[in-house]
Amino acid sequence: MKTKKIEVLAPAGNPAALKAAVFAGADAVYMGGSLFSARASAVNFSREEMREAVLFARERNVRVYVTVNTLLKDDELPEALDFCKFLCSVPVDGILIQDMGLFNILREACPEMPLHASTQMSLHTPGGAALLKELGASRVVLAREMSLKEIEEVSKKTDVELEAFVHGALCMSLSGQCYFSAMLGGRSGNRGRCAQPCRLKYGWGNKADGSPLSLKDMSLAGHLRELRKMGVACVKIEGRMKRPEYVAAAVTAYRQ
Repeated sequence: MKTKKIEVLAPAGNPAALKAAVFAGADAVYMGGSLFSARASAVNFSREEMREAVLFARERNVRVYVTVNTLLKDDELPEALDFCKFLCSVPVDGILIQDMGLFNILREACPEMPLHASTQMSLHTPGGAALLKELGASRVVLAREMSLKEIEEVSKKTDVELEAFVHGALCMSLSGQCYFSAMLGGRSGNRGRCAQPCRLKYGWGNKADGSPLSLKDMSLAGHLRELRKMGVACVKIEGRMKRPEYVAAAVTAYRQ
């Protein structure tokens, strides 16, 4: 169900960033555990830290979503399922999923837990968003590279809750589906281990003075009214690798 009040969703890559987001006025935060998170290089949260984080946030009326948004190998499914059952016991307010196998298992194993289709699913069409709702997603996190017109089209033609990235780094590829890091060094973005080789300087000969593959960061602070009018339920700030000061500044700007 779409809502008129837009949710400001902030990154929490560690406990300090969580507090920065909450005190700056975030409506919700998203974080990852020690496994199966698309930001494996962030500090992230142990189970006990996550339990404490949820208690801290809930006391301040802030929702907590947890990322389990990497592709999984078959032998990892039992451990991923065990972690998700822990999240259900806490309980968190939603789990972000990329892997459709895990998604389908959780619909049976944890039917009451809201599942969010991760941006890693590359959902960018009304048909894709509608399919994920039909399969049981309570929210779709849209592909980051979508234009406002494309977001509006999805919103008009579906009634699933939509979340859109509004601030932070952009991948050179589609929704993080890049194999550059995996091919160069065996560190796959779909496994949460992207080394970000696109951020490096490249050139020819002995001269590498530019970053032709590195996109500028996104900033849609001037378009929030448009997004709300379209029916976007949640605006998401990228940055689980960022310092708490960055998180506080970004949340403050979007909150205001």
